[in-house]
Amino acid sequence: MIKKELKPKTAASESSSTAIKSKVRYFEGIGRRKTAVARVRISPGHGKAIVNGKDLIAYFKISRLGESALSPLRELKLSDKFDVQAKIIGGGINAQAEALRHGLARALVLSDEELKKRLRVFGFLTRDSRMVERKKYGLKKARRAPQWKKR
Repeated sequence: MIKKELKPKTAASESSSTAIKSKVRYFEGIGRRKTAVARVRISPGHGKAIVNGKDLIAYFKISRLGESALSPLRELKLSDKFDVQAKIIGGGINAQAEALRHGLARALVLSDEELKKRLRVFGFLTRDSRMVERKKYGLKKARRAPQWKKR
């Protein structure tokens, strides 16, 4: 059996990695929740947020959802440093907001590795793995049995 040595995928020295970071126009992170998938791109800017071609406030009509979607930026006090652009497919509006939050946190880690610990403490990097339970045969829903009739 021949053993292969694995080479790390990171840059060899810090000076070359900083040169790479300065050339990057945006950082992309993918977030998921239930069946919603969000592709989030952050770029240096002034805090503008666009979701599926609309402004964040226009897309998430409930203000609580918009606030939770951008909470990683708010908690790290970076709201005015990055512009956010996202494409979200699938799921409901609540799952889409949480998928956006997850993708935004992942993109922030790519932009600055030192933010990872702080984002982990807030719980933004953990994917919520809960999914809808499937419907079983003989039942009306996943667990709801038909009404029992004695006579």
